[in-house]
Amino acid sequence: MRQDSELALSHDTLAPAQLPDDTKDLPRHPWDDDKLHEECGVFGVIGVTDASNFVALGLHALQHRGQEAGGIVCHRPDHGFNSARRFGYVRDNFTSQDVMETLPGPLAIGHVRYSTTGSKGSTAIRDVQPFFGEFSMGGAALAHNGNITNADALRRELIERGSIFQSSSDSECIIHLMARSLQKDIPDRMEDALRRVEGAFSVVAMTRTKLIGVRDPLGVRPLVLGKVADGWCLSSETCALDIIGAEFVREVEPGEMVVITDQGVDSRFPFRRRNSRFCIFEHVYFSRPDSIIGGRSVYETRRQIGVELAREAPVEADLVCPVPDSGTPAAIGFSQESGIPYAMGIIRNQYMGRTFIEPTEQIRNMGVRLKLNVNRALIKGKRVILVDDSVVRGTTSRKIKEMILDAGAAEVHFRIASPPTAWPCFYGVDTPQREKLLAATMSEEEMREHLAVDSLKFISLDGLYRAVGEAEGRKDDCPQFCDACFSGEYPVEPSDMIEKGFELKAAE
Repeated sequence: MRQDSELALSHDTLAPAQLPDDTKDLPRHPWDDDKLHEECGVFGVIGVTDASNFVALGLHALQHRGQEAGGIVCHRPDHGFNSARRFGYVRDNFTSQDVMETLPGPLAIGHVRYSTTGSKGSTAIRDVQPFFGEFSMGGAALAHNGNITNADALRRELIERGSIFQSSSDSECIIHLMARSLQKDIPDRMEDALRRVEGAFSVVAMTRTKLIGVRDPLGVRPLVLGKVADGWCLSSETCALDIIGAEFVREVEPGEMVVITDQGVDSRFPFRRRNSRFCIFEHVYFSRPDSIIGGRSVYETRRQIGVELAREAPVEADLVCPVPDSGTPAAIGFSQESGIPYAMGIIRNQYMGRTFIEPTEQIRNMGVRLKLNVNRALIKGKRVILVDDSVVRGTTSRKIKEMILDAGAAEVHFRIASPPTAWPCFYGVDTPQREKLLAATMSEEEMREHLAVDSLKFISLDGLYRAVGEAEGRKDDCPQFCDACFSGEYPVEPSDMIEKGFELKAAE
């Protein structure tokens, strides 16, 4: 690739049959509209033969963090940079020998995407990461998990100064800021760029010889460092290290940049040190239960949430049933603490993908039944406790309740493994507008009446903090996690959204 321009954004093209126009609709099952959506997943490898194969495996393990699209960029000295970006699942795109042979070399990064900015529900190929830029000192590719809260302001400034954007993604701002930096090498330019960025970011990037990982000063989004064979890897979660047989070394610290070459790992801290505010919802829902966060098993944390729920909100019942799959560990903990038997009262269809079939009106009316089915023989005549990870709009909860009652349950009690979700997230999670969040407009009792269940209880914020290892609960003067979706207290002011009229929580 030529290096005579200061910056040239490059995107590979798909086969014509895959791009009938600029966008591709991805129909979603009704279930997906009532869940907080995963942000994105990033993965990178250096120092191994055919690094892209390792990245593809890592992205497969991170598929739960984004199912709309994925991409891989690699480098081999005699081939230069190569890339592939595709819509859909990793298994459908990056297991083909024909594709993987186009991605040679010992250095590669990848990204799986669920859109939190840009075009939602109608993904454009130009928005699929990693992004690549050709700088005067060589090329660089970048994959970003998180959300830039001042992206609109940065974009306006950059466009006024002559930058030409090719995507609607906030992440592209980082590439353009790097292009305008006066620093001599790409890691230093990245430092410059990220100092201008507000919000949340875990970035995995690469040059011709370096693998780079960076976390924002608050450490809102996760990033871990691993050792694989003679090389190194960076990942959003530890579960992706396991799939390639990598050894977990440590978490990249909040505000840290690691620059990895064949000489080893160089660590630097380009940002002012601040108290960590890791996203607490990673513990509740986003991360895979077999991952480790902050030295704690995600599964064990979720089981402990169920224990706390049973202590805070006991109820007489015959069965504790999870809403699969995210409610399962908490349901196990609730059962163990309460002594009420655990049972699989709802069975999930494991082969129900996001797209399935084009949803006709008749199919839409089937709703959640396409993905979940009630174990009627078990449920009939029983008082049932349903344990779920969250209530967002409440539409799915109502449908599940109706299914349980239709199966002959005597009573239905909901226990929710997170506090009421009353505020939108601006740090890389796709949440509805505040007025569409059930907890933003209703009290707990009003929500119970709306869902028409016998009882409804959420874990308290202090109870959630205890479950993640904070024995004294939440420190209100200096919270240990980002819990803005529950508390309305945003650790980084969402300046773009405030400019658009979003009102922060009034000071108490």
